[in-house]
Amino acid sequence: MKNILFGGCSILALAIPGTALAQSAASTEVEGEAIVVSGSVTRDVEGILMPQTPRAKQVLTQEQLERNGPGQTVLDSINIIPGVTFTNNDAYGSGGGQLSIRGFSADRISLTFDGLPLNDTGNYAIYSNQQLDPEIIDNVNVNLGSTDIDSPTAAASGSTVNYQSRTPSEDMGALFSVSAGDFDMFRIFGMFDTGALTSSGLRAFISASKQDYKNPINNYGKVDKTQFNAKIYQPLAGDDYVWIAAHYNENRNNFFGSVPLRTDTTGGRVVGPGSANRFPLNRGEAEYDINYPCAVNLEARPGVADIANTCGTEFDRRYNPSKTGNIRGVGRFTLTDQLVLTVEPSFQWTRANGGGTIAAFESLTPTSLSGGIPSGLTGNVGGQFYFGRDLNGDGDILDRVTVVQPSQTRTNRYGVISNLIYDITPDHTVRLAYTLDYGDHRQTGEAGFVYGNGEPISTMPAYDNPITDRDGNVLQKRDRESKAILHQVSGEYRGAFINGRLNVVAGLRAPFFTRDLQNNCFTTSDSGFVDCFATDAANAAYAAARPTIQGPQQRELDYNKVLPSAGFTFDLTDPLQLFFNYSKGLQVPGTDALYNSFFFAPDAGPANPDPETTDNFDLGLRYTNSIVQAQAVGWYTKYANRLASAYDPETDRNVYRNLGDVEKYGIDGSINVTPIPEVFVGVFGSYLHSEIKEDVQSGVRNGVPIFVATAGNRESGAPEYSYGAQARVMLGPVDLGATAKRTGGRFIYDTNLPVYAGTATAPVEVFGAQTPAYWLVNLDARVNMEWAGLNDRTFVQVNVYNLFDDLYAGTYTAGLNQGNVLGNGVFTGTPGSVPNVQIGAPRTFSVSFTAGF
Repeated sequence: MKNILFGGCSILALAIPGTALAQSAASTEVEGEAIVVSGSVTRDVEGILMPQTPRAKQVLTQEQLERNGPGQTVLDSINIIPGVTFTNNDAYGSGGGQLSIRGFSADRISLTFDGLPLNDTGNYAIYSNQQLDPEIIDNVNVNLGSTDIDSPTAAASGSTVNYQSRTPSEDMGALFSVSAGDFDMFRIFGMFDTGALTSSGLRAFISASKQDYKNPINNYGKVDKTQFNAKIYQPLAGDDYVWIAAHYNENRNNFFGSVPLRTDTTGGRVVGPGSANRFPLNRGEAEYDINYPCAVNLEARPGVADIANTCGTEFDRRYNPSKTGNIRGVGRFTLTDQLVLTVEPSFQWTRANGGGTIAAFESLTPTSLSGGIPSGLTGNVGGQFYFGRDLNGDGDILDRVTVVQPSQTRTNRYGVISNLIYDITPDHTVRLAYTLDYGDHRQTGEAGFVYGNGEPISTMPAYDNPITDRDGNVLQKRDRESKAILHQVSGEYRGAFINGRLNVVAGLRAPFFTRDLQNNCFTTSDSGFVDCFATDAANAAYAAARPTIQGPQQRELDYNKVLPSAGFTFDLTDPLQLFFNYSKGLQVPGTDALYNSFFFAPDAGPANPDPETTDNFDLGLRYTNSIVQAQAVGWYTKYANRLASAYDPETDRNVYRNLGDVEKYGIDGSINVTPIPEVFVGVFGSYLHSEIKEDVQSGVRNGVPIFVATAGNRESGAPEYSYGAQARVMLGPVDLGATAKRTGGRFIYDTNLPVYAGTATAPVEVFGAQTPAYWLVNLDARVNMEWAGLNDRTFVQVNVYNLFDDLYAGTYTAGLNQGNVLGNGVFTGTPGSVPNVQIGAPRTFSVSFTAGF
């Protein structure tokens, strides 16, 4: 393969075989020369790298990542890349957050880790609190608006984010870090490198971390995160190598700080739990107490229809536990002087849930239920459990009893990325790739008992004594199993012309997607509501009573499309480069959307939703040398069949809408300069324009289609602009750094209308059409301890997140419209419920001591 000369200590990590700056080992192989200038000059400025590829891409190395707070999610670190917007639920990164890139929501951004796909196999969600410990991330790269040719994803109509774990060191060593901070945060991290164990260079590392802290908003929640990692690396002859790695992550956290997006004080509204809460008017209001500790407020009485206890029912008492793990490997094998094979197998598994409590019925289904629902059954009907047995021990089945009912997910996922790379000549290369992604996604909804203080007996009742009905059957609020399968063949050509000044890339990606769906419940609405029973007899009785309702069934849908891409780079001068890229993107409907379509008969049009496609264009200039990293790119994206989803935390369901054709365009730019070795300054910014082309049909009423006024509007959920700056000064043993970013307002609805309360005839505006723009300023300071006789890997670091304690609206679920609001002044009924929003993370101090041995 091509020989590349690397020079300078800052690039040594990138020269290690197996370290990657792309989504897969093969993409790294063919893009390798984009890392360096001719000769030995690195393109890296303070850990920021702009590879010379046709795609608009930016890379952050460990040098940049290590300046963030202890345990910080890597998705917060990339917030300095133009076009990226990330809102963190807390300052430490383990409480969750929300990512968008160029206005693309997280469910259409492909997130990978050592090439392993991390998006949820069902709804393509990204879980920012389940990412790799930052100390063992070598680099993270962001493709703005496109994906690599061998990408294993159904959700890359937008952009891709991929990060790579470090390669074990050839020298034995250890790294230890301990951190403490606001909200009783404590974190400990340790890593050990074996160094070379054999003459052939076999080496490994193992690491572990533990972090816990209180949530920053109320008096109850806590975040508890544990992670283990290991990697074994074996160099082979020449540039060949194999490695295998393992990862395990466990999170225990609660929902917190999610309040209705309204600021009116009518009816005595205050910040906090209950039906009268609202968004805070200032940071002083942002902290609130819930009813904790609490105790059973009602006693079970024989022969009396007792109502459910309220202890533990607040939204903030909900748990969101997860256990994730994976085993992954990479092998590079030289078959001939011109032919290289790369193989990347993987397996990952997930056990996770989220959800709250419900007042379950001890009785059987009553005769009073509407819609012809039969009486005398056990099951989950209309979102309510009917167990047909005594749950609270008072000897009757008259009562309602508080139980937990999280939505449980179990995923087993297998994958492989394989590439054959052939150098026709030193200037012309082709590769052929095969990608497999096979996900078995089991989704259930068992119930569990709670203690008298409102705490669940188990946060995962699906695996720990779920509640059964009178006949010993486990009842569920949902019961389905999905197989999301991808077989993909792709090919790519790369050629260099005009003495290497012009580089051309052209590719074809042909994914073959299958969605094998088994729903064991009756689908009662097109927004995902279901009625579930545990026996064939109950299913038969329900089907006989409601023959028009689609019952338990299996469906299989296939999505196939050929996706071309092409681009070039042209060196105008040695440091100045022109680049262009076109790519066709595809977003296959997620399983949530497909299960919603089970409301319709299999042969009905809505039962077969079309996939979303995009045409993405980039044209830009970049200037790169050892002092300056600068890039400006204009881009344009045209959607067809734009599918958008909004998660409703109250019903724990995703609601989908089709926006039809959407166009968006914008510009991203950044300049990063190190004028002298002791000073670094960077500025970045983005502008985004989007336009929905048509009014969107939201339903049918009395046989007449209902349309929402969206034509000409901006998409909701994405800021129109963002800009900021980063600076660092190195004064002997002391480093001082600051990052400031302003994020523009985001529309809440695709109607671009305010949030309303009141009635159709007397609506009251309770929040504006957009969330307010805000500044987020972070500081970091480091004292290197070499002056004390310690090595250069030992230092003390202080971080301040949100220095000025700005109050802002963080994570929220954008939507088509507020229920019954069709346009400006057009209401078909009382305005629907107000959406919830996360209170942005407050000012947070932390200090860390890190020692290398």
